[in-house]
Amino acid sequence: MRFQAAVLRSYDAPFTMEEVVLRTEPAVGEILVEIAGTEMCRTDLAVRRSAGRSPVPAVLGHEGAGVVVRTGGGTDTGVGVGDHVVLSFDSCGRCPTCRGAAPAYCDSFASLNLFGGREEEPPRFTDASGDALAPRWFGQSSFAEYALVSARNAVRVDPALPLELLGPLGCGSLTGAGAVLNTFGAGPGDPLVVLGAGAVGLTAVMAATAAGAPTVAVDRHPERLAAAERFGAIPLSAASSDLPGRIRRLTDGGARYALDTTASLPLINQALHALRPTGTLGLVARLHGPLTLEPGALDRGRSVRHICEGDAVPSLLIPRLIGLWRAGRFPFEQLIRTYPLSDINEAERDCDAGRAVKPVLLPDRASR
Repeated sequence: MRFQAAVLRSYDAPFTMEEVVLRTEPAVGEILVEIAGTEMCRTDLAVRRSAGRSPVPAVLGHEGAGVVVRTGGGTDTGVGVGDHVVLSFDSCGRCPTCRGAAPAYCDSFASLNLFGGREEEPPRFTDASGDALAPRWFGQSSFAEYALVSARNAVRVDPALPLELLGPLGCGSLTGAGAVLNTFGAGPGDPLVVLGAGAVGLTAVMAATAAGAPTVAVDRHPERLAAAERFGAIPLSAASSDLPGRIRRLTDGGARYALDTTASLPLINQALHALRPTGTLGLVARLHGPLTLEPGALDRGRSVRHICEGDAVPSLLIPRLIGLWRAGRFPFEQLIRTYPLSDINEAERDCDAGRAVKPVLLPDRASR
């Protein structure tokens, strides 16, 4: 099967639109999805800085949504031809954490999502010349017209929904909202501070507002603070003097929870100092060096933990977020800017420059 995809040939090269070849039918437990839209996430772009840990050439993309066009059978797939699905991260379904309803901490998460797929699989995805492409980034490789995925990745959604816009629910929105709703379980009376008002941070703000948790959003960009305020947060500049003191005053004595999306060590330490006793700081951004904590940062029962994929079971959280969206309480679509898939390099530039919070790429079928 031949179709168009955006291929990253090397870490410092632009994406190129190419014909690629899928050389196999879906196996048992797999589905082939015709992509309606796929979001560009900073995790995709981080491949450029992966120092060779993520193989190229590759087709990236891991927030896809589309229509199932083939299935490989099996009794436990839960999806069939014609179903509309949102795609999320891959997991094995067999390890203790998967069986314990924590697939984001799957024992095989790295090999299935970050480093090229299942080792036992022969090359099934090639370019037009027959040279192998790195298989299934985050179980998807959805910067393409089609994606071959495990049915575990797919969550069925109502076909009446705007499918092309739903991809962000599979990872970025899942991460921000899941941290608030799952990890923290925040609700009325649980003050929260969100560090960084990008895509993940703003969806965390939306979820906190929906849950009734009073929220402070910290960022250095006025336009992002304005967006956070529009979604219900109190805006606070990261350049404010005595940032912990300002947060404590705005949260009536300190935040119960803090969510860092920046990986900024100074902000992480300031957030810890802004927590009330026994407060928790969650980290979702990848740190690029040692986490050095200032004296007193962990005093009085404060704690730090890493949060992967919003501690989510996608088949549970994605329908919950859709329900909030339908009720007007999770307006993630306001973050989206759409591009043809062939304009992926423009979308990347706009993402890097902050001109687009959530670029969503639409396959160019109508133009051919």
